[in-house]
This record gives sequence, structure tokens and C-alpha cells, in this order.
Amino acid sequence: MADSSTTIPLPFRAGMLGVLSGARSMTPLAMLALYRDRSSLDGAWKDWPVLRSPAGRLALVLAAAGELVADKLPATPARTKPGPLLGRIGTGAIAGAAIATIAGRDGWKGGVLLGAIGGAVGSYAGMWLRTGGAATGLPDAVFALVEDAATIACAAAVVAAD
Repeated sequence: MADSSTTIPLPFRAGMLGVLSGARSMTPLAMLALYRDRSSLDGAWKDWPVLRSPAGRLALVLAAAGELVADKLPATPARTKPGPLLGRIGTGAIAGAAIATIAGRDGWKGGVLLGAIGGAVGSYAGMWLRTGGAATGLPDAVFALVEDAATIACAAAVVAAD
């Protein structure tokens, strides 16, 4: 049986998890939680307390699910406002740092930078896509749901890759 995993360079994975954090801040962390016990994955991130604990992993998944709902609420602030933007940069940095520990315990140092930059890029790119989508006349919810699905699928692929 053929191996169904995909090879993606580690620096790209760290940056991409950051970009995906710009779309949905908690989804990359939730994917790390969901894939933590996958035997083909390695890295010091598996021993981080929140990811080592079943309760911590559940909290990350629930936070991601809550974000999928909250994103559609009218009171939710724009992702590029200072608070949400810093949050997305921060979760991107954490996700990038985590996946980069596959390269060794000190791998997080490059991963944190790539993830943070990716978080900023993903935040502005997502805003641009959602704003452009509004020009089509379709409801924003359509673009939000597409963004949800793409973020979940891409985060799963990036985390599961070799």
C-alpha cells in the first residue's frame, strides 16, 4: 500500500501554519492536538503540556470550533484590528514553533518567526479575500464557510505531511 503522506519542507510548514492562523487562529493548534498521537509525526511539541494532556487537546479543539461559530457573528471584530491581529500572529508563532521542533528541540526558533510572519500575512490575505468576495454580491457567510473548509483541510494536510 502506498504512503498517503505528502512531503512539505519544514520551514514552509511552519510559515503555512502561520498563514492558516491568520484565517482561523485556533485551527492549526487544534490540528496539532488532533494529530498529536500520529506515529509518523515527531517533534518536541508533542511533549508541550497543553498538547500532552487530553484535556488540553480537547480545549484547543473546542476553541477552534467556537471560533468557527464566532467568526460569523456580526459583533466579531475585523481580523486586522490590533487585538485580533496580535492574537493571530501569536497563534501562528506558536503553531510554527511547534511544527518546527520536528527539526530538533531548538527548531522552534525559526518556526516562531515564520509562523508569526505567516499569521500577519494570512490575516491581511483573508481580509482581502473576504472583502473581494463581498463585491460578488454573494453573502459573506458563503465566503466564511469556504474559508473554514479550506483552513481546516490545509491545516490537516500541513500537520500530517512528512
